[in-house]
Amino acid sequence: MDKYVAVIGCGYWGKNLVRNFAQLGVLRVICDASQQALAQFQQEYGVEGVTDFAKVLAIPDVKAVVIATPAPTHGGLVMQALAAGKDVFVEKPLALTLEDALVIQATADQSSNILMVGHLLEYHPALVKLRSLVKNGKIGQLRYLYSNRLSFGKVRTEENVLWSFAPHDICNILGFVGKLPITVQAVGSACLGEVADFCLVNLEFEQNLKAHIFTSWLHPFKEHRLVVVGESGTLVFDDVSIDEKLVLYDQQAELKNNIPVLKKHSQTVIPIDTGEPLKLECQHFLSCVENRQTPLTDIQNGINVLTVLQSAQASLASQGQAIYLKETQVVNS
Repeated sequence: MDKYVAVIGCGYWGKNLVRNFAQLGVLRVICDASQQALAQFQQEYGVEGVTDFAKVLAIPDVKAVVIATPAPTHGGLVMQALAAGKDVFVEKPLALTLEDALVIQATADQSSNILMVGHLLEYHPALVKLRSLVKNGKIGQLRYLYSNRLSFGKVRTEENVLWSFAPHDICNILGFVGKLPITVQAVGSACLGEVADFCLVNLEFEQNLKAHIFTSWLHPFKEHRLVVVGESGTLVFDDVSIDEKLVLYDQQAELKNNIPVLKKHSQTVIPIDTGEPLKLECQHFLSCVENRQTPLTDIQNGINVLTVLQSAQASLASQGQAIYLKETQVVNS
């Protein structure tokens, strides 16, 4: 198998990408500012290591670049890689402003390069199954969604918890609803330094459908949970659980003579396919590169998420003022 992938950034998350692309037999070179990190991975995987990104782009047999550097560097590195004719997989977020993302989109549209944004949970077998159940009407019409992404650390200083944690959940919720929200509202606080350590985002869609996302890296325990409430049942994706990743609650609430009536029946653990989500995501990128197909989480997906993120950041900065989006845009499903 040809080795044509370069991984840029071998730190907290990048090391996992290095491992997966090495195991898939396509890792050609790694790039990082740390000589110590390079030495470690060179010894472990037997690949070339460099500190200069420009040198990576000049290697003829590097066809695809995987970017896992700090978020503020994403936009610039993506632009350089596209200009060099490389296919690109960039970890979320695509950029730190919607304006930068739109410039990237214009550049990508003028080329034939693949551009994929790393929204990992879209490839998680449990979420794939959940989305299929919702699409097939298992819980009826959607009524409400919420997501908790909570842990104790890792605390960042270059980006707040909204930008670090919420992209996954925004991406998930937009995928279920199929449209951008009408309004975005966010509140949070910086407890330790200058960036928000916790944040609550409220999203309001058409037909009175609402969703909220709670993120914190100062929470006493880890919780990664998505709850999707429908008219005839509720599906819960719990990424922390070992044996009950996806559970269906057969329950509903309705009004009879203006009196709330709750009907609770059974709960069922839904079987899901096995497989490491990151490996599945990496395999999808390789398939897109080899077959020249549009990724599931393409640049439009990244722009939709950025639209909500930037609106949430504006609301956060104005201490909770609701931000109205100019139009309700249909998103990829």
